[in-house]
Amino acid sequence: MDLLDVARIVAGLVLLVGGGELLVRGASSLARRAGISALVVGLTVVSAATSAPELAVSVGAVFSEESGLAVGNVVGSNIANVLLILGLSALVVPLLVTRQVVRFDIPVMVGLSVLLLVMALDGGISTLDGVVLLAAVVAYTVLTIVVGRRRTAAPIPVTGGAGDVATDDAGDDDPPAPVLRSVAFLVVGVGLLVLGATWLVDGAVSIATGFGVSSLVVGLTVVAIGTSLPELATSIIAVRRGERDMAVGNIVGSNIFNIGLVLGLPAILAGDGIPVPDAAVALDIPLMLAASVALLPVAFTGFAIARWEGGVFLLLYVAYTAFVVLAATEHDALDGFTTAMAWFVLPLLALTLVVFTAYEVGLRRGRAQMHGQV
Repeated sequence: MDLLDVARIVAGLVLLVGGGELLVRGASSLARRAGISALVVGLTVVSAATSAPELAVSVGAVFSEESGLAVGNVVGSNIANVLLILGLSALVVPLLVTRQVVRFDIPVMVGLSVLLLVMALDGGISTLDGVVLLAAVVAYTVLTIVVGRRRTAAPIPVTGGAGDVATDDAGDDDPPAPVLRSVAFLVVGVGLLVLGATWLVDGAVSIATGFGVSSLVVGLTVVAIGTSLPELATSIIAVRRGERDMAVGNIVGSNIFNIGLVLGLPAILAGDGIPVPDAAVALDIPLMLAASVALLPVAFTGFAIARWEGGVFLLLYVAYTAFVVLAATEHDALDGFTTAMAWFVLPLLALTLVVFTAYEVGLRRGRAQMHGQV
């Protein structure tokens, strides 16, 4: 392993975080000037901006003929967004979820995940598949902005210990930055993202080749976490500012853009599509779908993500990452780890989620009956 490759990865990650921060600031300010609420900004503008590192990495990987890195980057980033970033954010403070996100945006994320899995079954994402994915995310963005500007979400009471009320306009009292400054942030942010992505791809591919590790594994771990750092920063900042619904909206929207834009556009630009490794079809994409599906009942129960649910997400991400690393290195502990996860941890987790979901649904029905009697 060359120290220069390590330096490229570190510098690339720093540039990605800095570029993403500038891009988020500029995009958010311009969106607010257009009269778009904080939640809609999180679902569209900020999500697209924080997906820019993944897009830059995937485009660079495709043109470098490292399709495994491109696919692993998106799939790994989506898994990290739900399990790692939402998990960490919920541990800081319970997150709020609006009815719009539960009833529309999360189902769209799940639907696109299913669509990606179906498209990848033949071993690749074709140019036509890329057009379909890109058209889907464009339609989603337009619909979200149009609907968001026509209505203001009602306050959502918090259950499960959140102790606050969410609105779509939290934090909108701060005046937006001047237009020229916002545009400058956008331009500089994009430039930093492109440069950072180039260094990150070059360093990651070089190290993977030196260790004999596939580019898919590198994309699923190091690159995925690195390109998810803007989402992490945005979510933590949103939580600290009291915009807890925007934190969830940012993650859900980012996952939608990762599938529709970050895989769709490179598939079109490549001309002959993007090959998808068999390992991704057999394991990683289904796990990405499972993480998306798991978010739906968690968010539905009380319209909040509690601390214990965030802790479960975080533990699941640690377990997934450990499995990927053990499988890539063919470690002796892989068989025992797999057995423990398959026969003990995952069934116990599934039972816990079912019991708590049923409990929360029962509480909601009881409250509804009491209000009806009153």
